[in-house]
Amino acid sequence: DSGFLMNEDDQLEAQITMEALSVPRTMVGDTITEQAEEAYVQPFVIDFTEQDYDVLLHIVEAEAGGCDHQGKVLVANVVINRVRSGGFPSTITEVVYQNNQFSPVKSGTLYSVSVSEGTQEAVNAALTGEDYSCGALFFAARARANASNMRWFDTNLRFLFEHGGHEFFTLP
Repeated sequence: DSGFLMNEDDQLEAQITMEALSVPRTMVGDTITEQAEEAYVQPFVIDFTEQDYDVLLHIVEAEAGGCDHQGKVLVANVVINRVRSGGFPSTITEVVYQNNQFSPVKSGTLYSVSVSEGTQEAVNAALTGEDYSCGALFFAARARANASNMRWFDTNLRFLFEHGGHEFFTLP
């Protein structure tokens, strides 16, 4: 016996508290348990195959590997926006490999990059709905692009915003 006495109200409050503690729940910032994760699966914003996922990981790493999380998500958003738009091919792989669209494909360096954990997290976030793109369908790094390519962007597209050295555009 601990010598600690509780009145009825204290006992009821202790019982309610113990019951509340036993109810599984998650709050913002909590780590989701494996059981809770299995019970709740975030839907993807587009359908994709394993190959599509691998291509998206590599294009994001190749184009934005040195960028922050938002910069990586933005590059993934552009690819996803194209898949969803109806004006581009209908799969991630077809969008990325469409002729003259992404410099790492054109140069053959797409698979020379090693995908980081941060890129994987950003791609997963984009595929489950994290979107900063304002509908962007194109992006370019003006500092690394040739002048005639940038003239095409400036003449034919509508500028949206700049983030991390990339400028984002959409159709006029």
